[in-house]
Amino acid sequence: MKVLVVGRGGREHSVVEHVNKSDLVTEIYAAPGNAGMERHATCVPIDEMDIEGLVKFAKETEIDLTIVGPENPLNAGIADAFIAEGLRIFAPTKAAALLEGSKDFAKKFMVKYGIPTAAFRTFTDPEEAKAYVKAKGAPIVIKADGLAEGKGVTVAETVEQALDAIDYLMVEGAFSGAGKKVVIEEYLEGREFSLIAFVHERNVFPMLPARDHKRAYDNDEGPNTGGMGVFAPVPDISQEIIDYATENILQKAADGLMEEGRPFTGVLYAGLMQTESGPKVIEFNTRFGDPETQVVLPLLENDLVQVILDVMDGKDPQLKWKDEACVGVVVASKGYPREYEKGKLIPQGELKENTFIIEAGTKRTDAGLVSNGGRILLVGGIGKTLQEAREKAYDYLTIFDGNDDFFYRKDIAKFS
Repeated sequence: MKVLVVGRGGREHSVVEHVNKSDLVTEIYAAPGNAGMERHATCVPIDEMDIEGLVKFAKETEIDLTIVGPENPLNAGIADAFIAEGLRIFAPTKAAALLEGSKDFAKKFMVKYGIPTAAFRTFTDPEEAKAYVKAKGAPIVIKADGLAEGKGVTVAETVEQALDAIDYLMVEGAFSGAGKKVVIEEYLEGREFSLIAFVHERNVFPMLPARDHKRAYDNDEGPNTGGMGVFAPVPDISQEIIDYATENILQKAADGLMEEGRPFTGVLYAGLMQTESGPKVIEFNTRFGDPETQVVLPLLENDLVQVILDVMDGKDPQLKWKDEACVGVVVASKGYPREYEKGKLIPQGELKENTFIIEAGTKRTDAGLVSNGGRILLVGGIGKTLQEAREKAYDYLTIFDGNDDFFYRKDIAKFS
């Protein structure tokens, strides 16, 4: 088989690594890809939003399967375009991807189908939104309705922070206007975790739970990011909780999308809060999580491509998981998630057994590997326990110590 992976980040690099392990695959292409993907894939200079160009390439190259990583092409209808040309693509249609593309749609959908989530109100007028915040008080959560690269959420600890977030989204027009409409939610207390599933219509096959660390700095301080570190599985999330979330959240979402005439094929991600009254949805994504993918896929025993084919064919992929743990720590550019510089030389170390690197914002130059984004790479460790996996990742990360161009959190998967 020839496989095309669409995207340029760490999530897509991880997918490429696992597609490369498949005996079914002879050639891998990445569009546009990154420096890390070059080891196993032919990177083609087609932007992930150039849907016409991607369709043309897939037809000319006789691609057998396309896997889409990022949310923007999904919400622009890449799956619809491929399907219209008879091309096989593992990705939801534009109609199904709206579950991530609009927070307002997602919240109303959850209420309609009895999916547990935080109470909310939607606003298009900033003054009305501010009045609501002042009446409700803090903590409170402000979300851009549209796509904002995972950065459109403010968990406001004070009313002032909430008002600033409303101005940033609604008045200043941040994220290309994705926040002209905002969803304001009650603050949920509890333990956050992600549960991702392979889905085809009414068939739902959950993966291992993972826990992402969103805040930029140690002790969950600083601004929200796309994710600074992650681990799987999650010791305090029992099988009972996973079963409940699968049945009452993921399955209800898949069934509801069928009822709406928006059948879902692809990866459905539920960002959840384990509250005193059970898991509740913080958000849905309609694709592999980033950075969750980077620690969940290394624990999958199955051939990833075979799993995808089985799911698309309506079969049970019989998922099998290693009895191990995986911890991933993100190295980011100084200043991320705000202003940062590119082109900084990335230190290179020796990878030991059960340690791996997934590249995200990297670029290969004559001088060597340099930074080309906010989140540069993820260092992962696999071990019999989370502590062992953690030690493997952090052992490699010492090469970044004393380097002012980059930073990473020191407390990922730390339980003491």
